[in-house]
Amino acid sequence: MKKGIISLLGFIFFSSGTLADKFDYDVFVKAYYQAEVMTQQPNATAEDLEHYLSFLTDDVGNQHFPNAPDDSREPDGKALMRKGMTHYLGVHTEYKAELIDYQYGYNAVAIKHKYSAKGKRADGSDFSYSKVALDVLELENGKVSVIRRYSE
Repeated sequence: MKKGIISLLGFIFFSSGTLADKFDYDVFVKAYYQAEVMTQQPNATAEDLEHYLSFLTDDVGNQHFPNAPDDSREPDGKALMRKGMTHYLGVHTEYKAELIDYQYGYNAVAIKHKYSAKGKRADGSDFSYSKVALDVLELENGKVSVIRRYSE
């Protein structure tokens, strides 16, 4: 009986370690970043948004200074992001983005990127901005569980 339990525990630890070792951070970062960029394009769709949200846990925490300074994970975090991002979907008339660099470690990714946009607010006034940002992502089971955006 003890040998069976020890064998089972060894298999579980070996399997979980092997799965973690096989996670391809390079593929993940490129796919995640491309999905995020697509949500900001002038022709962004609800499908683009859902594709981006598929990279997130349901209880994702989102810290985005100065608008969202709290990174607490909420049970409805993904739903809150869907609501917030839907409000701004398609408001850009121009959007450009460039992935500058990224680094990763166990269950964490840092993405440095720059982006610029022009568009119209709901009141009809124009806006434009250009930023360099560092997004720090915590991962859980291959999905983003916390997003922290620091921008210049």
